Amino acid sequence: MLRRWEFLSPMMLRPSLFAAAAAAVLVSACATTPPPPPPVAEAPPQPQPPKPKAQVGEFGFDVSGMDTSVAPGDDFFRYAVGKWVDRTEIPADRSNLTAFAVIAEKAAARTRAIIEDMAKTDAPAGSEARKIGDYFASFMDEAKVEQLGASPLKPELDEIAAIKTRKDLSRVLGASIRADTDALNATNFYTERPFGLWVAEDLDDTTKYRPYLMQGGLGMPDREFYLGQSPRFVELRGKYLAHIAAMLTLAGHADPQGAAKRVMALETAIAKTHATVDESSDVTKSNTVWTRAELSKKAPGLDWDAFLTAAGLADQPRFGAWQAGAIAGMSKLAGGQPLPAWRDYLAFHAVERGAPFLSKAFVDEHFAFNGTALSGTPQQRERWKRGVDNTSAALGEAIGKLYVERHFSPQAKAQASEMAGNVLKAFDQRIDKLEWMTPETKARAKRKLGNFRVYVGYPDTWRDYSRLEIVRGDAYGNWRRASLFEFRRNVAKLGKPVDRGEWFMSPQTVNALFAPSQNSIIFPAAILEPTFFDPNADAAVNYGAIGGVMGHEVSHGFDDLGAQFDENGNLRNWWAPQDLARFKAETKKLADQYSAYEPLPGLHFNGQQVLGENIADVAGLATAYDAYHLSLRGQPAPVIGGFTGDQRFYFGWAQNYRSKWREAALRRQVVTNVHSPGQWRALTVRNQDPWYAAFGVKEGQKLYLAPTDRVKIW
Repeated sequence: MLRRWEFLSPMMLRPSLFAAAAAAVLVSACATTPPPPPPVAEAPPQPQPPKPKAQVGEFGFDVSGMDTSVAPGDDFFRYAVGKWVDRTEIPADRSNLTAFAVIAEKAAARTRAIIEDMAKTDAPAGSEARKIGDYFASFMDEAKVEQLGASPLKPELDEIAAIKTRKDLSRVLGASIRADTDALNATNFYTERPFGLWVAEDLDDTTKYRPYLMQGGLGMPDREFYLGQSPRFVELRGKYLAHIAAMLTLAGHADPQGAAKRVMALETAIAKTHATVDESSDVTKSNTVWTRAELSKKAPGLDWDAFLTAAGLADQPRFGAWQAGAIAGMSKLAGGQPLPAWRDYLAFHAVERGAPFLSKAFVDEHFAFNGTALSGTPQQRERWKRGVDNTSAALGEAIGKLYVERHFSPQAKAQASEMAGNVLKAFDQRIDKLEWMTPETKARAKRKLGNFRVYVGYPDTWRDYSRLEIVRGDAYGNWRRASLFEFRRNVAKLGKPVDRGEWFMSPQTVNALFAPSQNSIIFPAAILEPTFFDPNADAAVNYGAIGGVMGHEVSHGFDDLGAQFDENGNLRNWWAPQDLARFKAETKKLADQYSAYEPLPGLHFNGQQVLGENIADVAGLATAYDAYHLSLRGQPAPVIGGFTGDQRFYFGWAQNYRSKWREAALRRQVVTNVHSPGQWRALTVRNQDPWYAAFGVKEGQKLYLAPTDRVKIW
């Protein structure tokens, strides 16, 4: 619950007594005239406490990390953070190191302390504190996990082995579905389960919920890993085949080598049905609705009655088919591929997803492929870190409630909220100044902006975990029950009023998001930390850093995706045709700009795939710049450390995105993700006119863009 802090004086607390005392003093003064009091010597001025210092550098920016041997106009990322890159080693248990990851490590340590405190207390059975402590303690009890070995898998593997008919297969597939995808709020299109379920607002009527089925079923991150012909993908396919066999061997499969080949063949067939990342991001094409009766006609093969009954969705009249072709393709494969191949496939995936909660042999093999082969990470993370992540995934808001009590001050909330207000005001003014947009479209844009809701720190209402059963000593079972609890929590939304205040990440998460159907923006407490935000840092750095993130999330409401949603969050075109044409032309310039970047030899960005995030960066940074100048209230920015306010603002942005990547992880990010890696996000500055003036960037320098080539969106 949001707290309002008020301080009451004694007069406010006891007005009647104060009035009586005042009256008595007045009567006494009228009766006698006391002698004047002796003169009182003036007290010497009290020294003021020193102003708290910024946690990073002199003013919130790490000047020691700069590489001033490079001109900012040639490589701004290198100029601002190059020495930090040189002196920073990626930890052995990470595939990359980013500013987000550094803050996340701090949040994880804090969360660990909270969780371990809960584990030590003798909290009442069924309480959130007891559940937090028991979940973590169970995961950390390696002796018990080793003792159990592969036995926790037996019930699920027995159920899979009992599949004899297509109806049996459909029932098992339906029972396996979980709420583990999110097409809009988290842009998470991946699940290794055959289908993902996303319960969200109906895109055409956001007053009600709709269940969306999404493609899934691949053990590797994307279809390109199965179908791409580059040497790297060919090599990974060989390693994946060996990994499948190794996992099935650990689980006691009778024919692990033969089964691995059958699994690989089936997954390759599934990959051929899959939509690409940028196709999945096309919300208009993805807004396909099938009635309950149409499922068997549009996607024949599965026994949909058996599937939906097992999934607990049999009473739903309509479904969103987000990647309709892939859903139809998976259904056809369920009806046509041999049942032994499906049994092998389902057995492998049961082992694969449960491996992190099983004995060391499973954990090590799982990491060898998913950590080292796929991402280049040489060393497994410490068990306590994995325990913190898993406990947070299961009981996120229960932990978050304790996290904000300990680590999120009213001062930080107030200051961040004020910054967010300035960012919204700046964006509103930018709409007014658009010369190319018609008054009608401007009015609709301003109406949409006026409906934005900004949440800072934590939700107004906390999630209820009373129905989640946690059993001490059952690490695997706790994970299974938590996953099923989250699925049922989402299914329970169907048919109920939409909760406009729902959060889609916990307060201890280092991230932020915009929810298009809710027109809401969420800034969790954990991201409001240095280097993103420091209440004692220079305002210019704060606005360049967290202000840029705030502007980014606001701009998501108006990027290539968000611009398709109206002021109520419905998927509806509100643009005048000529305005939309101009908007698309400008966004194409940005897509082309990023397609020209080559992060690895022969590997370019897909500018369309990363377009939405880059639009939000370009518009968000420009908006944050305006918000910073609004915060100055007409006063000139001070010079600090020899840097102007505008220079410090852009340093804040660059520091946001300082990062270092292993080659395998960078390749995976470029191929599968909608976000450009930090080094290229930092280069957003080349589209900002004030950046050129701040650093004296001239024609002929590598990052220079002619004014007409600079992308200006919003």
